[in-house]
Amino acid sequence: MSCIRFEQVDKTFGGAVKALDGVDLTVADREFVAIVGASGCGKTTCLRLAAGFEAPTGGHVTVGGKAVTAPGPDRAVVFQQFALFPWKTVAQNIAFGLRNKGMPASERDARVAAAIGMIGLSAYADAYPHQLSGGMQQRVAIARAYVLEPEVLLMDEPFGALDAQTRVVMQEELVRLARKNPRTVLFITHGVEEAVYLADRVAVMTRRPGRIKEIVDVKVIREAERWEDHARIEDVMDLESFVHLRTHIWKSLREEKGGVGH
Repeated sequence: MSCIRFEQVDKTFGGAVKALDGVDLTVADREFVAIVGASGCGKTTCLRLAAGFEAPTGGHVTVGGKAVTAPGPDRAVVFQQFALFPWKTVAQNIAFGLRNKGMPASERDARVAAAIGMIGLSAYADAYPHQLSGGMQQRVAIARAYVLEPEVLLMDEPFGALDAQTRVVMQEELVRLARKNPRTVLFITHGVEEAVYLADRVAVMTRRPGRIKEIVDVKVIREAERWEDHARIEDVMDLESFVHLRTHIWKSLREEKGGVGH
């Protein structure tokens, strides 16, 4: 089981700025949860605590029932910036973590080839990052995370640097991957539509100090309304049930008088 649990989590920076105040949130095993909230509300701080990049000031953060004290191989992080090695090819970038784990070359090569095929870039295995579009580079970053077979994926606005059309393509791609090869996912975004389209549940945060204001269950409506019968994101976003959820979350955020931001 690879659930993520925040229990009464506080986080204060510099002894003065309280970023989080009593955050309670559970991401169940193989569940996709998105966090949205006003600028500076602590969304990314939550992800950094789950990743082990930061330690809570109070409360507990656990993954799989174990306290998070440092980064670990059970968790992979995908950032907004692609963070690829410019001197390595697509295949070499994806293989990097496996090589560091000491995986035998034959197994490593097979897993990398499968990951490249999964993201539809088999023809670009020997290409370098500068030869790829932004969307293609982010596919490589996601494949590099998936190939390690982590229990948990932590995604910090991974499509935020992409243009609108590429972002839509990547959202559709992530939905496909998440359904075909599910992981426990904590996804940070400033996009309400993105959160509703991707996630099983959406956690709405208050303004600083951040708390969980409410959790909106998208999966139950998505399955009841059979969203996945619609192949394209724009078709899903036109559905009355989607519009209702989006409007509800927007209203909740507006009550915080902060809009939606990073």
